[in-house]
Formats: sequence, C-alpha cells, structure tokens
Amino acid sequence: QLVESGGGLVQPGGSLRLSCLARGPIFSTYVQDTMGWYREAPGKQREMVATVTGGGSTNYADSVKGRFTISRNNSRKTVWLQMNSLKPEDTAVYYCNIVGSTDWGQGTQVTVSA
Repeated sequence: QLVESGGGLVQPGGSLRLSCLARGPIFSTYVQDTMGWYREAPGKQREMVATVTGGGSTNYADSVKGRFTISRNNSRKTVWLQMNSLKPEDTAVYYCNIVGSTDWGQGTQVTVSA
C-alpha cells in the first residue's frame, strides 16, 4: 500500500513537499521498482509528473522540469516530490505509484491559488 501526504493550499510561487510511504507487501520489491508521481486535474486525464528508478535515475514531465524534484530513500520506503515555484496549473490530486501499476491510492490534493 502506498500512502500519499503533504498536499495543501499554497500561493503561486510557493512550495510543497509531498511524501509517499510504502507499507505492507509492496516492500518486498520496492527497491527494484521505478516509482512515479502522477497528477489528475479536474477535467483532465491523469499524467506522469516525475519518476525515479531504484538506482535514483529521474525523469520529469516538461511542464515541471526545473521546478519539481523527485527523490527516494529505499531504507525508509519513501518517495518525495519537492515542488517549488508552484503555478495555478499545478493544481491537481497527486498520486504516487509503481510505474506500470494500476492500483491507485487516494492521493493528496494540491491547490495553488492566491
């Protein structure tokens, strides 16, 4: 089970740090899994925001490059998404997941508004 947290309301230009904690049976393969953060805005399809491999290689959507940073700590079974210079268009429900998995958690709401 993956549990997301850290969302909230922030003004444009602000920052948030999202966390994703892995619990239970997923831990047995966690170190090898590529993990990703995704987001779903109202009226839009879910999209990939950033991914990180078990070895720490990262990939980002063009819309967040230079503003967001994904990282992980395998011993703590946690993946983070540091979001800086937030824009209103970043408003969405953010989810973390194993890349390729279709078993989604509840996500965490991020709202960027003045």
